[in-house]
Amino acid sequence: MKVKRGIILIIFILIIIFAKSSYSKEEIDYTIKNVYEGDTLWSIASLEKENNTYYKDKDIRYVINDIKYINNLKNSSLYEGMQLKIPSK
Repeated sequence: MKVKRGIILIIFILIIIFAKSSYSKEEIDYTIKNVYEGDTLWSIASLEKENNTYYKDKDIRYVINDIKYINNLKNSSLYEGMQLKIPSK
């Protein structure tokens, strides 16, 4: 009975160790994008989708929502001089 508990405990510990290592997040670098007159969240997201491998093959709506989330934006309004944090690879 004690041997069974020991084996189960060892298996449980191994599962926890391997589960943590397989779910570790990859490190993300960020660049700062200055907002200029006429820039919109859509135009910035479009450029990032084309030129940033972090957003490769992502839907434009995903890119917009991700930029809003990262920068704690309540809506899509931008103003000249604003700086946006943009993830990059």
